Amino acid sequence: MSAAVVPPLGARIRQARLERGTSLRALARQVGVSPSLVSQIETGKSQPSVSTLYAITTALGISVESLFDIRDSAVASSPEAAPGTVPHALAALAAEPGRRIGPLVGAGGRETLELDSGVVWERLGRVPGAETGFLLVTYRPGGSSSGSGALMRHPGTEYGYLTSGELVLTLGFEEYTLRPGDSVCFESTTPHRYRNDGEVPAVGVWFVSGDVQ
Repeated sequence: MSAAVVPPLGARIRQARLERGTSLRALARQVGVSPSLVSQIETGKSQPSVSTLYAITTALGISVESLFDIRDSAVASSPEAAPGTVPHALAALAAEPGRRIGPLVGAGGRETLELDSGVVWERLGRVPGAETGFLLVTYRPGGSSSGSGALMRHPGTEYGYLTSGELVLTLGFEEYTLRPGDSVCFESTTPHRYRNDGEVPAVGVWFVSGDVQ
């Protein structure tokens, strides 16, 4: 998969947590995970699942979209922000925000987040000031938005269109199978989960608007 450099997700989460004066243990308690997992996410040793990522951003009162952005302090807080590393490259990229915002994002220039449980998010674009996630989402075979199988809920409204593969959506007490050409939309506060039970990747375009408290 051709993609732009990956934002330092853990460092960005750590920065947001410190800015709000929230301890690592307090954040872990709000999210419902262990402090060691939060620490591993912040140091880049582990990647969060979709559900854990939304739980973290909800607890911190930030948008998932903001995690694609990079600021100098986030780079400085990262132990790996040395010349020649990915965070260092992102610091240089931040000096040219037009390259990341668009209006055109080339297929080889998408910023990508590799999440746990076989999920990949590729940022398709961004309008400054608009808290809307515009993403190409891939669920690899066996991939799920929640490694534990639990349903998630978060602020915002979700719109999705599946282009290939099959994706099972659990929405409240109902279960739906999305096939190429199918679309979904719902309030993201409704408990939900996605999973790919098939043998090929499930790929689609997703919008999540207003995903910040």
